[in-house]
Amino acid sequence: MTAPPDAATAAPAVAAFLGSLVGDALAMPVHWYYDQRALDRDYPDLADPARPAGYLAPRSPHPDSILWRSHYEPAGPKADILREQAAYWGRRGVHYHQFLVPGDNTLNFTLAVELYRMLRRTRHHDAEKWLDHYVDFMLTPGRHRDTYVEEYHRHFFTNLAAGRKPINCGVRDVHIGGLVPVPALVAGLGPRHPDLRDVVRRHVALTHKDDGVLAAADALARILVRVTRDDRGSADRDLRTAILEEAADWISAAKCRDWEARAAGGPPPCPDRAVVGGVLSPACYIDDAFPAALFLAWRHAGDVAAGLRANALCGGDNCHRAAVVGSLLAAASPIPHPLLAGLRAHATIAEAATP
Repeated sequence: MTAPPDAATAAPAVAAFLGSLVGDALAMPVHWYYDQRALDRDYPDLADPARPAGYLAPRSPHPDSILWRSHYEPAGPKADILREQAAYWGRRGVHYHQFLVPGDNTLNFTLAVELYRMLRRTRHHDAEKWLDHYVDFMLTPGRHRDTYVEEYHRHFFTNLAAGRKPINCGVRDVHIGGLVPVPALVAGLGPRHPDLRDVVRRHVALTHKDDGVLAAADALARILVRVTRDDRGSADRDLRTAILEEAADWISAAKCRDWEARAAGGPPPCPDRAVVGGVLSPACYIDDAFPAALFLAWRHAGDVAAGLRANALCGGDNCHRAAVVGSLLAAASPIPHPLLAGLRAHATIAEAATP
């Protein structure tokens, strides 16, 4: 296995994908915390701005866990995607990612790594081959250690067990988790791929057929292409401009100025909570989650660690917001070496990225 390359020499699109993975791993222990006081109490190292951002282990009990009222009954072997983790559903206090370790990625990002590796091997996108791999991955014991399996997976495999072809098993899912594969697609195919936007739309629609999610995926792809193809310098300024111009349906300069003023007077240890949690919901629904992620990337342009710490500290669906925050920040600025070194998927990405 080749040694991981230095972040400064990594291709910008691959660095952007790594940024999404770093953001997910950093947020993983505090994923879906809505009680911010509990978050600060349970993870004081993350909440202390004097400490360097680093990876932490999840701890139980998770005070905001809803696994106690979550239920999934597989409709046959083709839908049994919980397997050994099913025993933890229906229990109070169970952490969604209880068996992951510091630097691990959650399920959706683990699948993004699988997608990236496939794209690097095949050099093109084949939806049916990806779906075959996805189905095999989800149904094979031991491929991941995550307890929580997002709703779109459950719908997909319920449809599969009902006899639908994989290409027809996606549903209208409205969650920001649908954006997780976008940085992998840009990195795997390259920002100059002539059909990249079409590929992004087709791939995301395999599981998320919602128009809002598809529009957000296209906007994210456009920003990533613009920033990772730009060699003019002034990356933080160019990132801010790219966000405002390519995601104009979601965010504006006026909103960013207003939200930045609110964040400037926001509460410690994370002033951004005045916006993400104060103005915009920190939850997973795309209408608020995507603008929230864009704002965090805009506000923290030039400082990957600060932006990803803020994203984690805002709680809610911070892992899936990291697909946007992490990829955009890392597309324009270097990821701190300690965060790369501690990311467990780093060596895998480096090996796949090697020609």
